[in-house]
Amino acid sequence: MGIAANELSRYVIRPTLIYLGRHCDSAEALLLGVAASQSGLGAALHDRRGHGLYRIGENRHSCLWDEYLARDPELASLVRGLASQHAFLGGPHLELTVNLRYATAIAWMLIEEQATPLPAADDLLGLARIWRQTFHPQGRLRDFTHAWHQCIEPMLTHAS
Repeated sequence: MGIAANELSRYVIRPTLIYLGRHCDSAEALLLGVAASQSGLGAALHDRRGHGLYRIGENRHSCLWDEYLARDPELASLVRGLASQHAFLGGPHLELTVNLRYATAIAWMLIEEQATPLPAADDLLGLARIWRQTFHPQGRLRDFTHAWHQCIEPMLTHAS
């Protein structure tokens, strides 16, 4: 069992998106769905596909810094501000597993880098297309919607 969807959204995803100046309901829903699809909301934080809630690979993490964030020093500084001061220098990829806000910021930057318009927050197939494009090109849209129905819907229903 992973992190409760409503708590992940309330205490990690939403504050991170607000901090980055990127918050909207669609972005929040997409990141929640990505976390559900990639790791079962944290039920498993590491496998061959990558690290943390969003299963981000080390190469993608490095390339994001080198090819996207390096072009915008102000944004890079904002994202870097979420990382642990000393741990990041010694093991930047470990931050993807142990630092939920940093991992969320990196996941959002990977989405933003694609420059794909966001669908409505309740458009699960639209969200699934972005998940597949950004995180899991071999994934099936139904994998995303299934993870949503299994991991997120029950928690959001109980939170209401």
